[in-house]
Amino acid sequence: MRLEVKRELSELKRIVAATAAFFAEHGIDARLRNVVDLATEELYVNMVLHNTETTADIRLEMRPLGAGVEVSLTDFDVDRFDPTRFQPVDIDAPAEERTSGGLGLFLVSKMVDAMTYQYRERQSKMTFQVGQD
Repeated sequence: MRLEVKRELSELKRIVAATAAFFAEHGIDARLRNVVDLATEELYVNMVLHNTETTADIRLEMRPLGAGVEVSLTDFDVDRFDPTRFQPVDIDAPAEERTSGGLGLFLVSKMVDAMTYQYRERQSKMTFQVGQD
């Protein structure tokens, strides 16, 4: 599945609908959907909110991978930002002592089985896998 989505948070409804259709079409375990939806939403929202130097659509791709799924989001004409190199989050620190940012990426990294980042020719691509044995 390949979908070009606008840089608008309202596109999240379209993304979730496309994910549901993809899971149904490929018979992927529905219990993985929450993880895929949450990870996709976090990465997409980060691209929309933080990569403000572009107006290009974001490409969402999904493919079956064994018993699970591989999801990629590609952002075009952007500066390098590697979400896999986020600062560690001290989840045990009191809320008032924490710095803002990074918690969503931390949660995604704990929920998915693998997460990789590629950057080439001003294209930033995040890929994650869920449901691998």
